[in-house]
Order: sequence, then C-alpha cells, then structure tokens
Amino acid sequence: MAAFYAPAAAAAPHATPTPLTSSTRKQQHIVMCHASKLGGANGNQRPRLASSSSSPSPPPVLRALAPSSTAAEESAAAGPAPVNVEYLAAEFAGHGLSFEPVGGSCAVKMALANGSVAHVLLPSGLVTSYKPAMWHGTVTEALHTIVGEGPGGRAVVRGGASVDLRLAGGWSPSGAWSLRDVRGNPTTSIQIELAASAPGNACEARCVVTLHAEALATEITATNCAASAVALSCGVSNHLRVSTPDATYALGLQGSDYRTVEPALSEFSIVPPDYRAAAAERKATRHRWANRGFDMVLSGDPRGRGAADEPDGEEDDDYKHLTEEMCRVYSQAPREFTILDRVKTFTCEELQARLCTTGGLRPDAANSCATLQGRRNSICLQRRGFEELYVFSPGSKYEWYGKFAFVVAGPAMLEPVVLRPGETWKGAQYLRNPNL
Repeated sequence: MAAFYAPAAAAAPHATPTPLTSSTRKQQHIVMCHASKLGGANGNQRPRLASSSSSPSPPPVLRALAPSSTAAEESAAAGPAPVNVEYLAAEFAGHGLSFEPVGGSCAVKMALANGSVAHVLLPSGLVTSYKPAMWHGTVTEALHTIVGEGPGGRAVVRGGASVDLRLAGGWSPSGAWSLRDVRGNPTTSIQIELAASAPGNACEARCVVTLHAEALATEITATNCAASAVALSCGVSNHLRVSTPDATYALGLQGSDYRTVEPALSEFSIVPPDYRAAAAERKATRHRWANRGFDMVLSGDPRGRGAADEPDGEEDDDYKHLTEEMCRVYSQAPREFTILDRVKTFTCEELQARLCTTGGLRPDAANSCATLQGRRNSICLQRRGFEELYVFSPGSKYEWYGKFAFVVAGPAMLEPVVLRPGETWKGAQYLRNPNL
C-alpha cells in the first residue's frame, strides 16, 4: 500500500526551515514550561546526532533550557493562561474553522465538506477528536478521550492524540502552543500551524495538524536556536477508540523486534489504576525508569541494559491480538501498520443497551446502531522521522465501549537526537482512514 504523506512532508529530513518569528498580529503568547527531564540521567541513554559530517567534531555539550522544577510545578498547578477565543475567531475564522471556549482553553474545530471533523485543544495542542467520513455516509470517532483530574485539581481531557516533545533540561512545548497560521479550505484540506518557543528563544517548535479527506496528519519540527547542542526526544500517543482490545488486532508487525516497557505516563495518558499500581511496584523493586512521558523509553531497560542491546523478542504474529495487557516499543517496524477493530455482531437492541449504558449513543440512535453491527473499523498509522513504534493495550478485562476500551499506538524514539546549533529535527505521523 502506497504511503500517505501530506504536502508539507516533502522537505528533506533535516533541512533547516526559515526560523520562526513572533507576530504581533497572529500569535498569542502563552507561556507554560514543564520541567520533566529527559530520561537517561542514569547514563543509559545514547543520544544520536541529527546529521552527520565528513569532518570529525568534538562531542556536543548538552545545555539545560528549563526553569527550576519548583517554578514549573507551580505553573502547572496554576494552569495555563486563558485563551482569548474572541481574538482567535476574529483573526482566523473561515477556512472551515470554528472556535469554542472550553473553560480557560479553546477548542479549534476543523470540518471538511466530506464530513470529516477534527478538534484541537489550545494551548495543550491535544487532538481530542478525529471523526473520519465512513463508507456508510456518516462519521465515526477514531480517538478515545475522558475527563480526568490534572495538576492543582483542575479538570483535564486525557487520551486523544498528543505530542510529547522534550529537551534535555526539561523544556516541553506541551501546554504552551499558540495558533500561528491557518491554511486550506473545507473542500480539500484544512491546516493549522501551532508554535512554541523555549525560554530565551533557545529552541523553537512547530506542530502542523492537517485534516485531509482521508487522513489526519501531525508534523513536528524542532530547531535549536541556542549556541550549544541540545538533546531532544519525541513521541506521539494516539489513544485509539475500540469496542474492546479483545476484538482488536495490530496488522503488519511480524518480524519487528520489541522491548517490553512500562506505559508512558504524561499529562494526557490513560492507564488503568491497577496497571499503574503494578508498574509502581515493579519500579520500586527493580529500580525502573521514571514514568514521565516517553522518558521511560530513553533511559534504558529495566534490567539495566542499554538501548543497543538485544531486544526482548521478535514479533511472530502478523495479526497480533491485543486482548492481553501489553506495552512494547517495536524497532525495525514497518513505516505503516493497521489497527483493526473487529466489532462483535449484536442485535440492534443489545448494541443500543451497551452503548447507552456507557454514554456512547442516545436511546433513539437506532440508525447509528445498525451501521455498527458486525463492522470492521480500522485505522492505518504511518510515521516519518521516527525509528520506533510504541504500542500499549490495557487488556480486555474492562467493560466494552467503556473507559478503558482503547489501545495506544504511535511513533517513538529509543534514543534521543542531538541537535547542534542551527540544526532542525522533523518527524510526522499520519492517521489514515481506509474505511471510505
């Protein structure tokens, strides 16, 4: 199957784009820096260079960019500054976009003429909903979200699709994204560009989210604007909605090496309490890595092995059943693979009862029930700029269509990338809808 790449993906992997500039007209300045550190303080991580040179050069010196953890924790507890929704609506309305206040945040809605819809929450940058158009003429939610408690007791949306980009020293753009530009139209595609800068403009990050008729693209760029090198890690977590992991399969991973890891924990992660408790116990007894975002991937194996050592195993199933609890990072995996949900066939009455119990459908949604009977829903995930793939399943002991009826899949890094001054790293993922 041919790879799907958005138009913006045609640039060279490490070409340096024009540096981001501030705009007094089209950029809100929302500052909120997280101080969670890049995993590997134990020395197990092995950064790789973003590009190579024919002439030898001394090892780069890493520079901390984040404020103190105390200041960052206070900022997180206080919550981000409220987003000026009226300003965004006046400045960027049109192009198939609409803006809606959600507490102190702003939900940006992209809607195409074919019915496909996506929602992005600012300033977090979290994609809370992606509803691609289906073969039967309606749309189906591909992402799974819940409302949970965040820092300081404030309500946060968990799940969805989130970018976890971090620099050594602690800075992350999560919670600090601002809307920089909008392009496209409802007929073909809609693209929003988010931007964030580290303190002192030492590093600049961009995240371009594009809604196509048949896909949702997330393209990430990070540029080192400092005078010394920095180490960067990045991963994307897609909480994919399924009926239950018991009906869900990963297609195309046969022959890939894998390492068993603990679930990546970030502000947006959904992990069942019993799984989290078991992970904490294992961490205490085996001195596991810190579970902060994808730092756990970068800091090494629980048995103390480095990332370059032998993997735990090789996937021997090209139709991997996700019914059991599992959390793995796959290497040498294909650039595209598919998550398939083989929805069990019910009578319409049985399906209505199940969905209405969990809040999935209203009692009068008989037509929607009929379209779900016995359907096979799938999503194809493609990646660029990432060498590894993260897959997490909470297992099938939970309620169908319930709080833990999801699987997580997304691109990841086993080793951070080192950016010298002026260098740029680019990565991307594409959630493609094959159900048209």
